[in-house]
Amino acid sequence: MTLLLKRVYEAQSPEDGFRILIDRLWPRGITKEKAAVDLWLKEAAPSPELRKAFCHDPEKWDDFRARYVAELETNAAVDTIMERLREGTVTLVYAAKDETYNHAVVLAEHLERQIAVRNGA
Repeated sequence: MTLLLKRVYEAQSPEDGFRILIDRLWPRGITKEKAAVDLWLKEAAPSPELRKAFCHDPEKWDDFRARYVAELETNAAVDTIMERLREGTVTLVYAAKDETYNHAVVLAEHLERQIAVRNGA
């Protein structure tokens, strides 16, 4: 079970395993071939209301993180990703410019917690 994060603008590599685009909107300027995603899981992204409220503002990070985790608690997309993780490496692909303050980071942290719980940690 290996979980990786990668911007969609970075080149695909063999180490990526199964690539899942986790953005609700298709990334600008990227063709489907260049994105090289195996699955576009729009449902994994924050709700449109939350995405707009956050607007990638680091000052709103703590609130965004708490609200997005609450959304993830009942999001079936988490189960889909967990199923893929059981089969091998999964790379969550996203378009955000900020590699620190974005929904992919929160989703990865949430998934890591789920993995720890399922492994009895």
